Amino acid sequence: MAANSPLFLVNASTEAIGGTPLSIAVIGPNGDWRAAAVRVLNECGTSEVREFDSYPPALEEVPKMLEENYDAVMVELDSDPEFALDLVENIGANGRATVMVYSDGAHSELLVRCMRAGAREFLTYPFSSDVVAEALVRAAARRPAVQSATKAAGRLLAVMGAKGGAGTTVLACNLAVALAQQRNQKTLLIDLDLPLGDAALNLGVVAEFSTIEALEAAGRMDGRFLSQLLVKHSSGLSLLAAPGKFVQYQVENSSIERLIQVARQEFDNVVVDLGSKLERMSTSAYREASTVYLVTQASIPELRNSHRIITQFFSGPVPKLEIVLNRFEQRTLGVSEQDINKALTRPAQWKLPNDYAAVQKMQIHATPIVLEDSAIARQIKKMAQAVTGFEGEAPAKKKGFRLF
Repeated sequence: MAANSPLFLVNASTEAIGGTPLSIAVIGPNGDWRAAAVRVLNECGTSEVREFDSYPPALEEVPKMLEENYDAVMVELDSDPEFALDLVENIGANGRATVMVYSDGAHSELLVRCMRAGAREFLTYPFSSDVVAEALVRAAARRPAVQSATKAAGRLLAVMGAKGGAGTTVLACNLAVALAQQRNQKTLLIDLDLPLGDAALNLGVVAEFSTIEALEAAGRMDGRFLSQLLVKHSSGLSLLAAPGKFVQYQVENSSIERLIQVARQEFDNVVVDLGSKLERMSTSAYREASTVYLVTQASIPELRNSHRIITQFFSGPVPKLEIVLNRFEQRTLGVSEQDINKALTRPAQWKLPNDYAAVQKMQIHATPIVLEDSAIARQIKKMAQAVTGFEGEAPAKKKGFRLF
């Protein structure tokens, strides 16, 4: 394949897209089709079009080729369909552009492959001005969601357990709800305790889509697409739930990276329930977290696991570790606090009381602990206030769903 070369720029009015200028790259070895694409874009009122007369020589060249961060990229399929599909997937996974593809025919198998690769629009030659104009309107509508990358990324808070049953999901759900109750704190909870996470069950919501669908579509993930996968809790919290049925799925770290990147662009706080999955420690869920909460209990198995996790993953200053001693009762400790601190290599920042009644009520009625008053609720609210620095809460919303 010949090296890519930009040919020229075309300036035009922007009436067709509501006065909002778009920058578009057209990539296609077929010169006649490429020229026709530029003409129809000009007729539709696009702001700036840049042509590339060949595919990049290798996918590694894509960032350099598209360094201007175009709003949309049109890719010709027919000159080399397999490379073009790889190119579409690469652009979608690593950029903010709406990816459009064009071909001389709408073959059903090719349409499906383009969709899976991350293409948002499929155009056929000869081009229809009306069809292209509608595609540009949709691209312009997506742009505010992807342009939010320019704002500061939201906080990333990871909650993990020293072992199963430590209370990780109960804490993750209630911390996320407490954050969402803080004023002006748009908060998302991502259930990464796959495949058996039960954050949705704890919160009493039924989700149509799941974390797995988000990870499978990481190549075309942006703020607008993410919002379609979420379910809203009455507290104001958004949730990306684990699947309701058992689904075997091999998680790719790159998919987690993309999901978290987009989530942080859209939310002030992103809380990730990691369960006790240590394999997630190689992803941005751990590396980029402003705080990792390690949930443990004052028993020998949990303390032993905690010691091994802390010495393996938290020997340096980053990320910030906060230890949460769950179900803590001073008078019934079988281990002295001195021995607990020695096992943990440091004192625990948070001690959640053993409030069996409050936790049982949440599990039976799907009512978050922090929406009512209890000793454990007050502690979790303090954790949320320590994150945001706020003390006030947003007005409480009415409770809805009951599990039984």
